[in-house]
Amino acid sequence: MNVNKDTLSPKSSNRLWDVIKSQFGTSIEHVHHIPASDGEYADYPNDIDKRITNAMKKRGIGKLYSHQRACWDLVRAGKNVVVVTPTASGKTLCYNTPVLQSIFEDSSSKALYLFPTKALSQDQVAELNEVVDEMGELIKVYTFDGDTPQSARKAIRKQGDVVVTNPDMLHQGILPHHTKWINLFQNLKYVVIDELHSYRGVFGSHVADVIRRLKRVCEFHGSSPQFICCSATIANPKEHAEALTELEMTLVDKSGAPTSEKQFIFYNPPVVNKQLGIRSNYLKEVRKLATTLLKHDISTIVFALSRLNVEVITKYLKDEFESDRKRLVTGEIVAGYRGGYLPNRRREIERGLRSGYLKGVVATNALELGIDIGSLDAALLAGYPGTIASTWQQAGRAGRRERSAIVIMVGRSNPLDQFLMSNPHYFFGLTPEHARINPDNLAILVDHIKCAAFELPFQKGEIFGNVAARDVNEILEFLEEGNVIHLDGNQWHWMEDVYPAVNVSLRRIEKGNFVVVKKEDESNIIAEVDYSSAITTIYPEAIYMTDGKEYIVDELDWKGQKAIVRETDSNYYTDAIEYTSVKILDEFENQKAKKIDVSLGEVQVTTRAVGYKKIKFYTMENVGYGDINLEDLEMITTAYWFTLPEMLLQKLPYSRSDIIDGLLGISNALHYICALNLMCTVMDIHRSIGDKSAEWYVRNVFGDRGIYSTSDGKLTDSKIKTSILSRFQPTIFIYDNYQGGVGFSQQLYDLHEDLLDQTLNLISRCSCSEGCPSCVGPTMEVGVKSKQVSIDILKLILE
Repeated sequence: MNVNKDTLSPKSSNRLWDVIKSQFGTSIEHVHHIPASDGEYADYPNDIDKRITNAMKKRGIGKLYSHQRACWDLVRAGKNVVVVTPTASGKTLCYNTPVLQSIFEDSSSKALYLFPTKALSQDQVAELNEVVDEMGELIKVYTFDGDTPQSARKAIRKQGDVVVTNPDMLHQGILPHHTKWINLFQNLKYVVIDELHSYRGVFGSHVADVIRRLKRVCEFHGSSPQFICCSATIANPKEHAEALTELEMTLVDKSGAPTSEKQFIFYNPPVVNKQLGIRSNYLKEVRKLATTLLKHDISTIVFALSRLNVEVITKYLKDEFESDRKRLVTGEIVAGYRGGYLPNRRREIERGLRSGYLKGVVATNALELGIDIGSLDAALLAGYPGTIASTWQQAGRAGRRERSAIVIMVGRSNPLDQFLMSNPHYFFGLTPEHARINPDNLAILVDHIKCAAFELPFQKGEIFGNVAARDVNEILEFLEEGNVIHLDGNQWHWMEDVYPAVNVSLRRIEKGNFVVVKKEDESNIIAEVDYSSAITTIYPEAIYMTDGKEYIVDELDWKGQKAIVRETDSNYYTDAIEYTSVKILDEFENQKAKKIDVSLGEVQVTTRAVGYKKIKFYTMENVGYGDINLEDLEMITTAYWFTLPEMLLQKLPYSRSDIIDGLLGISNALHYICALNLMCTVMDIHRSIGDKSAEWYVRNVFGDRGIYSTSDGKLTDSKIKTSILSRFQPTIFIYDNYQGGVGFSQQLYDLHEDLLDQTLNLISRCSCSEGCPSCVGPTMEVGVKSKQVSIDILKLILE
């Protein structure tokens, strides 16, 4: 245990620390002490309306933090501002005060607030309305999203002073109908973009094009709003805000808010099998830790990496604290929180956390964002979240409102988590990741030019954001050839009946959600599941969990996008197994790296869910298997890959089957090394092993490893012997796990040799004898020779 005892505070956090140290001290790898800091304050400016200051003082805000005052001064000077300060540092005040001031100075002034989620929008509306109520003024603040009743929408369009929405609704529900929003767009003074850091990758690229369309509509209606952006800590906030808005931004990044004391603990589950390098299941350890904290009346948020894990941990804690008899006395103590819960349930959980009657919550990263959930004493991270920024966001959920706190990150057995457990100073020495977007991605850009053409005709020679007129014209001419638009004089006009935004999704999911309904009452929707998750979540006989309750899926209506379930009291949950095949469509670049060919290009990825495991609650035993027979999912994306020539592999004293085991081990370790270098999550990229000509692919299901044939690039279930292959040139693919790609593959292609060096280093230095989850993977999945074969292959191609 790496602990500097002198740095540990003797104050209030000692109680939390003593609880953890006494029961779990042997598994603590490192403790990082973050001391409390005093705030830096500033007086309210002379030019602020007294009604605002009086309302703030009634709420206990006697002075501004220094960054709030700095933001006020810059906004009043006409600057576009991006504010980057830690969680719970009062960023909301940075935009609410100038917005309210502008309405007092000009009653026709309007503001548009953009938040990435509906939950956050509604939370912020509630907070702003509380301030408005304190002032006793008639300022109309409305949420406008998919949950807004049709009967209320007309009033919001005509009367809203502050309209709070999300990028999806701006894209599909506001901009295409801007003529109904004349009052807003003619008088739009401010655009607020909160949680700026969440607009990255494909989603961020889409949002940047939505902002281009917003500015175009504003210009048509005669307004030119100022932008106020707020973000959690990222490496390039000014650059990112300028990329998103295409405006010059002024950065405010020195926080004046006081910070609470924290102990940040790296917790590594104990080794239960030294020879195989197997550690205790991290979910078991999370359950023990959360149970201990809650029993000591320490309010706790648990962050899980998947929706399934949220439900498993929630069940464990509800079993502990909310048995039927206990619940009659105590009520609800713990709740789950994730996407798929219905809006009313999410609001109920948020209120419960703010009021304090809920002592614990188990959440996905949906609660990373700034939704007000009150004050919590501990944050428990069930696995490394995948990025530095996300880790600090989750850690910031504990110790809010100047209370001391403990943060515990529980390591999984995978290579990335174990690297951080062994090298905590690497984590604490890193700056957060860069946020990257590419709004000029051709597929994304064409979609939004179509949307913009529907909203307003394009003039010949018109630019679109920073896209040159020549490039815009080329796209418009392409659309004209497809009879989407037509040229009339100097203007291109939209031709089709349907408005295009309805067919353009800003996020990965493009085909709508599945609903989950009870068998006895199919009109009652209990949850939603996104399209791409359906094959691994709500297949027939799956145990679907929501709010800690188990349901068995009796039927999946694929065309109707509906799962019919019934409640069950199962002693196990199900976990799906999927595999992928990759077919090369186009090779952009190629290089010879010592003895192998390395390539970058466009690929088609086919994913199939083939079966599921039944995993017993608490013991985590596999107690059975089942088959899944659903449609394959296909995606076009970009990939980096390298091919091992057969003549090279013949130098090794291994069979083709052994070589496959070695490549499985390499790909497992390489996947995590790639994520570490990209500073992205392992879910942002994926891996596959197959043949460069897409004649076969490697499938590893329930420990049954083998090569299977493809037919015209499609998956088959025909297993073939490696000995009968006329050509054996296995290829490892690492691909962007996003439709169209987001640029990760290019970076990996450029880093190829470094990546293999790091992978060899990781595997060869691992203390296990035959392979383990911390390097090549468990031997039962990759074979007992996998570690040695992996090392020999890597040495051969790097020498």
